[in-house]
Amino acid sequence: MTTTNEKNIATFLHLSALTQYVIPFGNYIFPIVIWSTKKNESEFVDYNGKQVLNFQLSIFVYTVVLCLIAIPIFIYSIFKNVPEGDIHINREFVIDNLSMGNLTGISILGIIAVLLFCFIKVIEFVLIIYGAVKTSNGEFYKYPLSIPFFK
Repeated sequence: MTTTNEKNIATFLHLSALTQYVIPFGNYIFPIVIWSTKKNESEFVDYNGKQVLNFQLSIFVYTVVLCLIAIPIFIYSIFKNVPEGDIHINREFVIDNLSMGNLTGISILGIIAVLLFCFIKVIEFVLIIYGAVKTSNGEFYKYPLSIPFFK
């Protein structure tokens, strides 16, 4: 049976991941600090701390993969659609040739990667709140699609 104090600490662990919107890397710093100070006191807090960190690290990995796909595609698409003489002769970057007609399948793949990134961030926010609610009810919550870095 988990105590109210354990439920509150575990809930705060989940909600501390939202500090990423205020403090850079807050979604890693605050859960690590809370988890490392309280993990030996409660199995419930230890489990939830691992789940929060696994989920945040998984989101980071998914974001890096999407960036590795999207950024080179966008750079390639921009330089492919702008004639070389426009860049070197005028010494300014004019984007007159970027139109819907010049979009290729690879450009659309880059746009899909950016949309997936936005979708991941919205789902992350919702799942953090959902995990906090489940934890406040005393349930052991495991985030979906989370890579188990900490077991």
